[in-house]
Amino acid sequence: MQEVFFKDLGDIAYKQAWDYQEALLQQNVEAKSQYATSQNTVPVNTQTNNASEAATRHYLLLCEHPPVYTLGKSGKAAHILISEEDRVKKGIEYYPTNRGGDITFHGPGQIVGYPVLDLEKYYTDIGKYLRNLEEVIIFTLAAYNIKGERSAGETGVWIEPSVKGRERKICAMGVRCSRWVTMHGFALNVNTNLDYFNYIIPCGIQNKQVTSLAKELGFDADMEEVKTILKENFEKVFDCTLVSGWSDL
Repeated sequence: MQEVFFKDLGDIAYKQAWDYQEALLQQNVEAKSQYATSQNTVPVNTQTNNASEAATRHYLLLCEHPPVYTLGKSGKAAHILISEEDRVKKGIEYYPTNRGGDITFHGPGQIVGYPVLDLEKYYTDIGKYLRNLEEVIIFTLAAYNIKGERSAGETGVWIEPSVKGRERKICAMGVRCSRWVTMHGFALNVNTNLDYFNYIIPCGIQNKQVTSLAKELGFDADMEEVKTILKENFEKVFDCTLVSGWSDL
């Protein structure tokens, strides 16, 4: 069983969290480079060629962001329906990012998860990684008797994705991977103000709704309780132990 170092960053600016992830990712990429260099200095018959032996560390960061729209590298700025002037008036930040996916919203009442994992210690398969992230969310929703599902060809977690006119997305996902180290991740709408989604075409998908745990339940959920359940499911799906209290970079 692997160790994943966990930290709840609380309410944190989007760019600050992004920079923090980048630092953790680069730390792991450097560890991989050092390992590769060390392998080149030992006799061929003693080389392992096993990148999973590099001194990398896994991390899981949870947080909430002040209102912000983020655009994936394959997204279209035209999916932002609000003018820059009105966006600024409403206090919504905006960042083009290096993750996959299209436009989405982050804000208070939403649990954002940033796993920084070395997939060479798991599996080198981004599709499988995304399906496992979806599984974490599906299990978490099940704890509230909500059936989360996948929608064919659309990353993330949905409710009633096969019922035309009833499809609604509750969790968006978008990741980046460098030398099999991940960053970015998922955004689960818990008590999120869904009005912010009216000013974008969420994930570039038209004519489908966005929902939240609170909307589905009919009352606000306990954020700390949801985080606890989510962490337990992350441990189960990724066969790991979350370790808190680790030192900063």
